[in-house]
Amino acid sequence: MRTVAVLSLKGGVGKTTVALGLASAALDRGLRTLVVDLDPQCNATAALDPPPTRGTLADVLASPRRSVLNAAITRSGWGEGVDVLVGSEDTESLNDPAPGSRRLGRLAAGLTELHRLIDHGQLPYRLVLLDCPPSLGRLTRSALVAADGALLVTEPALFAVSGVQRASEAVEAERAEHNARLRSLGVVVNRVKPRSKEHEFRVAELRQTFGELVLEPALPDRVAVQQAQGACAPVHRLRSPGARELAGAFDTLLANTTGTSP
Repeated sequence: MRTVAVLSLKGGVGKTTVALGLASAALDRGLRTLVVDLDPQCNATAALDPPPTRGTLADVLASPRRSVLNAAITRSGWGEGVDVLVGSEDTESLNDPAPGSRRLGRLAAGLTELHRLIDHGQLPYRLVLLDCPPSLGRLTRSALVAADGALLVTEPALFAVSGVQRASEAVEAERAEHNARLRSLGVVVNRVKPRSKEHEFRVAELRQTFGELVLEPALPDRVAVQQAQGACAPVHRLRSPGARELAGAFDTLLANTTGTSP
């Protein structure tokens, strides 16, 4: 089971879009996936359109027992193959900036319970995607403690380099203090307008600063993102040219993230 934290320390760059795009690509590949919605805005949960549950992520962070996990995880509206550990606005109150190590480890403890379920032939997830909030509090740090890898999301804007640098430093800090197996998987540049000179300049600036960490391809700015999320459907099910372009980009990104062939 590969566990990937999808994060940005700046809001509005399309972090949830990347998490959902990877889930869509995994579904298309037949890789059973769990999306964990750590963002109190719960946009990933809304786009995945799950049925009501008896529990939420807030309950799991309070008590990461197997029965609590089972109450908070359900099949998404995308169908069999993508499940969701549903988010809750209540997690906002848990997002304190200086949590102790014990509280930081509760999400990891919950995912360890998932490993045990897998060992018994249940919930065979190949990929777990942790959709983080755009801040460095308990929720994002809990994801970094629980993850094998971190995917940093940015957009080609003026403060992109500084934002990625802060996120990269956060990953390295958690790696040094709490999670030696954590690795940075790279930087995803989202919402790129191919004919924009400004965007070309900012992408080049990111590549000059971070080198091979900047992943190819950059994700194009396409209306298919909003169409898929509005329809509560994976982008791979849309048939427009923009959706096909995005689907191909997410296929490549999934391969780079999981080490599998696109």
